[in-house]
Amino acid sequence: MSLPKRKIGARIIIRLLGVVFVLSSAILVVFFRQYIYDQIIVWQFQPSAEVASLTSRINLSDNGKFVFFASQPELNTSDEFNQACSRVEATTSILGCYSGSRIYIYNVSDTKLDGIREVTAAHEMLHAVYQRMGDGEKTAVDVLLEAEYAKLSGNQLFSDLMDYYARAEPSERTNELHSVIGTVISNISPELEAHYAKYFSSRQTVVNFYDKYNGVFQDLTDRAKVLVGQLQVLSTSIPDESTQYNADVLVLNADINTFNTRASNGDFDSNSQFYAERTILIKRVNLLNQTRATIDSDIDNYNSLLDEYNSIASESKQLYNSMDSTLVTAPSV
Repeated sequence: MSLPKRKIGARIIIRLLGVVFVLSSAILVVFFRQYIYDQIIVWQFQPSAEVASLTSRINLSDNGKFVFFASQPELNTSDEFNQACSRVEATTSILGCYSGSRIYIYNVSDTKLDGIREVTAAHEMLHAVYQRMGDGEKTAVDVLLEAEYAKLSGNQLFSDLMDYYARAEPSERTNELHSVIGTVISNISPELEAHYAKYFSSRQTVVNFYDKYNGVFQDLTDRAKVLVGQLQVLSTSIPDESTQYNADVLVLNADINTFNTRASNGDFDSNSQFYAERTILIKRVNLLNQTRATIDSDIDNYNSLLDEYNSIASESKQLYNSMDSTLVTAPSV
């Protein structure tokens, strides 16, 4: 009679093991739900050739690629991008967004802005990373981000960027800090660098891309400032010199008329006096001609500088327009 009891006991143990397995599996699913979901998406996701090229240029680590591909990144035309990403400020273009757990990147094609898509992709990937971080890790990273932000208070470009995010997404301060610091700031704390190293094989590659395309705008801005200063100086000096020149011409013409009248009336005591005064008048004429040549040269210089300034303004506008997904492309005939 003992054999049947052992069979019943074995069945109970098997059932208990089955329950334990089911419960363990359920617990694992709860704790690793995001990873399991991401893994399924990554298995199914096929990046476009452009996205694959962009990914390799960013130098993402395996973890970074995993999160990036789990977010199903897309390079979008203006219509596609505008449907996926909303614009908060009419005067500020957006280049990417992380929406509905997916990454959308506006396909900026201007070759002068090489790297802008890569930086945008890395920025949005870090949003996906931040979303997946547990509360404890977020708290620790947030402390590091705030410490870094405090050190960057004198960086005007960084401050302007964060001011925009404060207006556009006031509840996402540390989330935005996490993406901005990770993609545009070279020197950060070793602890924060170690955090980003989980997702980048070389984070500096992304920062270099940012420096490269941002340098295009900075160079144009710096040159424009120099030109404005030079134009302001000339716009004051040319009228002042012209006014003085015209006054000197009137005086000289009057003096020449007086000299000619005296010569006609025989008012000079000697030929030497005549020629001495005539030589003085000729020198004054020559000096005024030199002044006129200088003024003409200044005017030519002003026009040349103005042409360069207008060219820079046109180039800047073209670059900003290439980043603006809301501008409709003119139809071709």
